[in-house]
Parts: sequence; structure tokens; C-alpha cells
Amino acid sequence: MFTRVISGPNARSTWRPVCCARSWFFEGNATVTLPREDGLAGVEGLTAVVHQANAGQDTERELAYPALEDIAGMASDLGLGRVRMLAWRDIEDPEAGGSELHAHRIASLWAKHGIDVELRTSQVGPRPTSTARDGYRVVRRGGRYSVFPRSAMSTLLGGDGRPDALVEIWNGMPFLSPVWSRCPRVVFLHHVHAEMWRMVLPRALAAAGETFECRVAPLLYRRSRIVTLSRSSRAEIAALLGIPFSQITVVPPGVEEGFSPGVERTAHPSVLAVGRLVPVKRFDMLLEAVMPLRERYPELTLTIIGEGYERPSLEALIRSRGAGDWVSLPGRLGDEALRAAYRRSWVLASASLREGWGMTITEAGACGTPAVVTDIAGHRDAVLSGHTGFLVRSPAELTGALDMLIADPALRSRLGAAALAHANCFTWEAAAAGTLSALVGVARARRARGYR
Repeated sequence: MFTRVISGPNARSTWRPVCCARSWFFEGNATVTLPREDGLAGVEGLTAVVHQANAGQDTERELAYPALEDIAGMASDLGLGRVRMLAWRDIEDPEAGGSELHAHRIASLWAKHGIDVELRTSQVGPRPTSTARDGYRVVRRGGRYSVFPRSAMSTLLGGDGRPDALVEIWNGMPFLSPVWSRCPRVVFLHHVHAEMWRMVLPRALAAAGETFECRVAPLLYRRSRIVTLSRSSRAEIAALLGIPFSQITVVPPGVEEGFSPGVERTAHPSVLAVGRLVPVKRFDMLLEAVMPLRERYPELTLTIIGEGYERPSLEALIRSRGAGDWVSLPGRLGDEALRAAYRRSWVLASASLREGWGMTITEAGACGTPAVVTDIAGHRDAVLSGHTGFLVRSPAELTGALDMLIADPALRSRLGAAALAHANCFTWEAAAAGTLSALVGVARARRARGYR
């Protein structure tokens, strides 16, 4: 774990190690300008901004949790034997992403330590409505929209038994658990969707969705314990939804086992992007940012791993730019093939507009691969700008940062080694311990007030 130390408003920064407690905290509030290198396309110097998430609060402290086994024991003592999780999508859904992986890992680790976990979600094609997975139960009932009222009514009316605690996963549209839940409860909220509504829905529906998410629903959740992935997402949730900082707990996600350095890098410059093929990922912008680099590096390749409904339009864009011979869309890959792609690529890139963290960044980092990504909430914690990769604010800066990394093997090696050290700080065991600690804290507070 590293803390950034900055001595002046435009001073260079250094990174010094502190106790690796699965999170980190920036000191100060400064702008660090990185020197321009010859040939850096369209960039007058890259800028890495260090944000202080909590104005007026200490920004350097150690965040640590007891062992998951001990926290599970505390949960048992408080009567939290049966926990129900509510999610929009299941990890087996073709459109599943980081939120679904996070829910799966937390549920399986809680179950491994003696908690009876049931995940309620929407139906996934022809798959069974009920199944068991890695120690926890999955109940799939309702469609993409009906899953919300059905899950609420089932829990409220005691369908399949009443849970001792509830975890709501708020992914754009909430389940409104503060209205109907009467048991200890936490809410996983990875990021605010905001303008994402406008990217996928007609204007009227998008306006309704954004208004409900940002103006109506927060009125119900101001007293709820919110668990998010990063300090930058915490700041964004507080700013856009008006949830008090004191109600938001930061618990970073883990990195999947098996991600590690391995095979040799490609002989030619190679840029990798990983994610669902959906508008918010802005793979079209990424393609446009990478295209100018082909003039300097004729053998450069871009690989975009993932699947989604934007594939036809992305394929059409690739054809229109004559990029079919160097841009590939291999689809959604298995674990081993994905690890191999991370290990062989020179740099990971992302032009995403919204992220709670950016798990692909730390997955790549665990393989020793640095990242160039957009300067957004979530990314600001997954990338230590100037140390494990770069945060950029425009397509021109994205082009320039990629150019600088491709042209400088020593820089790639240095940032890759730092990305590996950074990624090694994050485990799913710690994420499960942190999230369960939040639920235990809610239960204890309720008991202190006389509630069960």
C-alpha cells in the first residue's frame, strides 16, 4: 500500500509504503504535472490530480478489519445467520460485469464462513429458477424490471422464510429497501449512473431514471449504511446523491486468484481493453484515440475483450476506419485466456465514463501491466497516477499517454512493477471481511437502540 506525499501546490510527489490494509488515503490536494516527452501526440504535459475525498478530515489512516472468520463469529453472535442479497443481475447473465462478480465473491466467502446466504435476482434465460453455487443459494425470479417489486414483496411477506439481514445491491435502479425492510441492512452502491441513463434509454425514460436515482431515491437512503468500492466513488456518491459521508463505507474489491506475471510480452506494441460492449465503456472513443498511434507504430494492435449489445456498432466503426487488420474483438474469454491477454499486452486502456473501481485495472496490474484510463471516480483509486499508470482527461491525453508508454520500455517496466505491488494489496478475503463488518456494525447499532 502506498500514500502519496506532496509538499506544495505544484510539487512533485513521492509514494511511500504504509501498512497494506486493502485501501489507501491521499495526503493533501495538489496537481502534479508530468514532464512532456518528444513525440507525445497532442499532450502539453500529462496531469495527475490528487483529490482529497473528505475535506476537513484526516486523509492518512490505516484501514484494517479483523479476520473474516472472527467477523463471521460476531455476525453469528448477533443472530445474523441468514442473509438475503438482492441484485438486478446474476453472474451467469450474459451481460454480467464487475458488480455481479463482486456479489458472487462476497456471497461465496460469507457462505464459506458459516453464513446462510441467498441471492435473489432476475431470471437468466432457460436456466433453473433456483440453484446452488459455491456454498450459497441463487433464486432467479422475475424479469429485468419485475425483479424489483417481486424481490421486495417476497422478502416483506416472508417468502421462503424471513432473512436475519439484507444486502441490497443498488445498480442504477434501487430496490427501495428502506421503505419495506425491517432487519439489519446494508446497500452496495458501486457508482452513480447519472448520464448513463441517457446513453441507453429514450430521452423521457432517461430523464425519469436519472431524476429518480439522483433526486428521489436518495431521500430514502440518507440513513442507510452504504458500502462502495473507492474513496473517489464515496465522494461522488456524497456529491451527487447527497448521502452523508458518515453513512458511506469504503471497501475495495479483491483481485481474482491466478492473475500474475507470466509469459513474455508481444513483440509488437499491444493495447488491451476489457469490459462489456456497452455505451458507458466508450470503446469507440478508445479506438479513435489509438488510431493516430498506428502512424508511429505500424505493427500496433488493439484487442477489446468482452461481449455486449454494442458489438454490431463497434464492428461497423472498425470497418469504416479500415482497422479490421489490427483491431480484434475476441468476445468474452475464459480465465486462462484472459490472464494470457493481460500478461502479453504492453498496456491496459480504458475510456470508460463511469466506474466504481475498474477491476480490469487491478487484474492487469496483478499481471504487471500498467494502465492508461480516464480520470473518473473509481479509476482514481485503482490507478495511482504517475506511479502505476496514468489518468487522462481527454482523447488527446489518452493518445499521448499511450504514446509515452509505448515509446519508453523503462517507464513501462517501472509502472508495471508498481502496478503489481499495488494490485497485491487487494484480496477478496479482505473485501468480504470489510463488507461483513459494515453489516455487523449496523446490527450492533440497532441492538444498542433496542431493535432486533
